[in-house]
Amino acid sequence: MTRTKVNPAAAPVGRTDPPTMADVAKMAGVSPMTVSRVMNDQSTVRQKTRDKVFAAVAALNYAPNQAARRLAGAKPIRIGFLYSNPSAGYLSEFLVGLLNQASLNNVQLLVEKCEAGEHQQEQTQRLIANGVDGIILPPPLCDAPGIIDLIAAASIPAVVVACGQPDARVNAISVDDHQAAYVMTRHLIALGHQRIGFVIGHPNQTASARRLAGFRAAIAEAGAEDAPELVVQGMFTYRSGLDAAERLLGLEQRPTAIFASNDDMAAAAVAIAHRLGLDVPGDLTVAGFDDTALATTIWPELSTVRQPITEMAESAVQFLVRHIRAHREGVPEQPEHMVMDFALIRRQSDAPPRMRPPIKLASTG
Repeated sequence: MTRTKVNPAAAPVGRTDPPTMADVAKMAGVSPMTVSRVMNDQSTVRQKTRDKVFAAVAALNYAPNQAARRLAGAKPIRIGFLYSNPSAGYLSEFLVGLLNQASLNNVQLLVEKCEAGEHQQEQTQRLIANGVDGIILPPPLCDAPGIIDLIAAASIPAVVVACGQPDARVNAISVDDHQAAYVMTRHLIALGHQRIGFVIGHPNQTASARRLAGFRAAIAEAGAEDAPELVVQGMFTYRSGLDAAERLLGLEQRPTAIFASNDDMAAAAVAIAHRLGLDVPGDLTVAGFDDTALATTIWPELSTVRQPITEMAESAVQFLVRHIRAHREGVPEQPEHMVMDFALIRRQSDAPPRMRPPIKLASTG
């Protein structure tokens, strides 16, 4: 084992009080957070840095206050969960993930619905006033700047989940929405579809723009049809998906496939296709995004992009617990952005476009 030299001049002189974590950090030339990670035996610290910390610990005769650390770990953590999501399937999977981890991490979960509009900041302020240690924000609240401003001003650790462009002041967990939409679009093109309709998500959510950009990148790369009428606005709701599908399927030259920005709108497209007497996927391929329970409760089951909603919520709790404990120890960590894997899930709603024989005109002779 290599030994790292420590500069004795860095040691406090003439002090009678016990050395602190800050003293160890100064002597080792690292941050207090790095010292905390080494003392907690976290594997993310390089061995060379560990050696520096251990050498400083030995030189200063530093002893962590184990009783205080146990108390900090045992004290219940109160996490606020603010939600305002119109998709019941999405919210249900998110809550499962939160509850799974809350029970494992001594977390008290405060769940509050935050109505969209002018009362968002008032409800956020009330949650902060209740003394929560941290806050989790799913879509669409992850994109609400007023809420983020309040949380940042209160210096409360927070995690935004499934945000396309997260604020640098908070932690974030997401998938690569651009790449996910790109991969699904390339899949549809590989099946033979050239005229593909796309339903955009809510314009106030940054993930919507990322998914649209991924779709357009794949269309441009493959040289597929890029007609403006093929891209229509949705709002991530089933109702908006009905309206969008009616517009797309009412075109004189309808698309052979529709890719919707979430499963709710994709399910609505399937419903409109059935109402018009179209077979899915024989006459129309439909694809969604999220892989919520709805994707497998309609017929045919949806091909979709799997966003690991439950796992993202679990990771959000784990993330927040770590940051809250670091905050309590006086060594807060910098916000981080975790990007989780997505997956393309093929089911019964996609197929190559049907090749139809040319229409025979009635004889006039």
